[in-house]
Amino acid sequence: DMPIGILASLAVCTVLYVAVSAVLTGMVHYSQLNSPAPIAVALDLHPELSWLAGWIKLGAIAGMTSVMLVMMLGQPRIFYAMSRDGLLPPLFRMVHPTHRTPYVGTLITGTLAALIAGLFPVTILGELVSIGTLLAFTTVCIGVLVLRYSRPDLPRPFKVPAPWFVCIAGALICSGMMVSLPHDTWVRLLVWTVIGLLIYVFYGFRHSELRRAGR
Repeated sequence: DMPIGILASLAVCTVLYVAVSAVLTGMVHYSQLNSPAPIAVALDLHPELSWLAGWIKLGAIAGMTSVMLVMMLGQPRIFYAMSRDGLLPPLFRMVHPTHRTPYVGTLITGTLAALIAGLFPVTILGELVSIGTLLAFTTVCIGVLVLRYSRPDLPRPFKVPAPWFVCIAGALICSGMMVSLPHDTWVRLLVWTVIGLLIYVFYGFRHSELRRAGR
């Protein structure tokens, strides 16, 4: 049921994004929408819609806040799973005795997110999030196709239909969108990737539970 819910949500979001984009390009020229807040820009150029601008901006703030809260809840749990597998230090899998949540990872993630958000422009942050997400999607698309043939024995509650088309098309589309991002964003991605590889080489590889189990 969860994959169906995710796919349905993606379909609804896609329709809404296309509809909003069509309305905005009808209100102003597309060249004026290259902004962190394109809806607010479009409404500000139409004084007759000034009564709506405040509500739209309030909704945007509420939407971004909810997304950030979900990500702040999700990232510490990813660190928790990685720590449980030995890829990160044990402090990331420390669970609060009362609330039963990975509180140390949450504190570290929240502090780093606040520092990065306060020090970097929103444009750079948006590009970093975009290229990181697109790289993750590309990796997942390729990984699903590889696992379909290298590990056919794995339990699969949900199977990707037409994997040769879906996975390859997904990887190509995400890679194409990555190519459109600025050169500086690629440099930052390379730096983050190198940092991650160093953590894996000097800590994760030696402490990996999967590696130990294979000895």
